[in-house]
Amino acid sequence: MNIREVQPEVDRDSVLAGAQFADAFRVTVADADLDARRAAERIFSRSPRWVEALIDLRNMIAAPFGLKTSGENEPNAGGMVGLFPILSETPERLVAGFDDHHLDFRVVVDVGPARGGRDVTATTLVLTHNRLGRAYLAAIMPFHRLIAKTLLRQVCLSPAPR
Repeated sequence: MNIREVQPEVDRDSVLAGAQFADAFRVTVADADLDARRAAERIFSRSPRWVEALIDLRNMIAAPFGLKTSGENEPNAGGMVGLFPILSETPERLVAGFDDHHLDFRVVVDVGPARGGRDVTATTLVLTHNRLGRAYLAAIMPFHRLIAKTLLRQVCLSPAPR
């Protein structure tokens, strides 16, 4: 399984206008019937323990600043995938994320045809609002890249539990 960084192919203005940060990672899977929701469920429905520990640490540090720890109470068009409310969905694309006072973010899961299966691309977009948002983004960036690749690897594993 080869996870590769690719140029983000989403229209930033339609997904998160003004986003200052975007990255994308792609993997090809053998499951020719995989759609965006099932790919997103495989990616976000479970996390390795070390990722959960980092999220717990982030939540403890973020609590005094009033930052959200999930999008559980946010408006959504199609339920939740992991911690994130689903904002829009087609069989080929799922957009999830939420807005906070320091930054807004979106994760886009795209699924398309590939030789021998499907390409699954996870794109992250971030729009910072203030110094706290910029500092937060800088602090989590090294972890984000590692976590994004680790979670994308899960799309190649067995289906996520329902």
